[in-house]
Amino acid sequence: MSGFDILAIDTVVNLHTPEIARMRPDWSGKFHQRKFGRDDSVLEGCSHEDMLRMMDAAGTERAFLVAHKTGQLGLPGSWHLPYGVVREAVAKFPDRFHGLAGVDPTEGMAGVRALEHAVSELGFIGAHAYPHWFELPPSHARWYPFYAKCVELDVPFLTQVGQSLVYDPNRPLESVGRPISLDPVACHFPELKLVGIHVGIPWAEEMTAMAWKHENVHIIADAHAPKYWPESFVRFIDSYGRHKVMFGTDFPVLTFERYRREVDGLNLRPESRQAFLRDNAIRVFGLKT
Repeated sequence: MSGFDILAIDTVVNLHTPEIARMRPDWSGKFHQRKFGRDDSVLEGCSHEDMLRMMDAAGTERAFLVAHKTGQLGLPGSWHLPYGVVREAVAKFPDRFHGLAGVDPTEGMAGVRALEHAVSELGFIGAHAYPHWFELPPSHARWYPFYAKCVELDVPFLTQVGQSLVYDPNRPLESVGRPISLDPVACHFPELKLVGIHVGIPWAEEMTAMAWKHENVHIIADAHAPKYWPESFVRFIDSYGRHKVMFGTDFPVLTFERYRREVDGLNLRPESRQAFLRDNAIRVFGLKT
């Protein structure tokens, strides 16, 4: 990773080994190719070592790996990546990987206990949610037990904001993740580290308003190529919101190299760039450096 003045921390990364690629439903690889123009490698997957080499080439020191819960099991297109798969990767490369525990609100207290086990026993550092896959906005009561548990455990809760796309053509999903839906959550749980992922597009200004209003609300700027970010969002990162936004790719949606190259092309002020690439993640997630 020589040649980089700042080593980045990528806060949203999806493991994509060949074994996981085979586990994913049929819509997944086709979606990445159709929507994001990825080549056949997105169907094949890559080893942990290959991913680390790609991270090194992009100046990325650490990656937060999502053990996601994509919809309620049994419904079309839904699937879960077991926590154990991510735990194995973290155990193998503890200086490079950290785990994020996916949340399924339909699991109720069993899901809350699984989250607690993931953090307390497996060493995961946060929770992760896809509200649109359950068509339950972040303000819905079924998420609240998970918020309370994250406060108890003192870990961040990451939740997608912005529109959902049509992932599985057989099951189009409503866009329930408008950033304004974080407002009651932040009011009801002021101690919760609440993080909106995926920028909030097409409501990016609404997302920055939530982050500016609430001390406990932050943003991860993943899944959307930096060169397409709204100008007002870039200004937020580079000025009064520099302590609020974190670096993340949502790999394999975006490659490590492309994301880092486009971020560097934004020409952020040195103090903004340092905070965005690294320091905000260390502070919000309580990482030891």
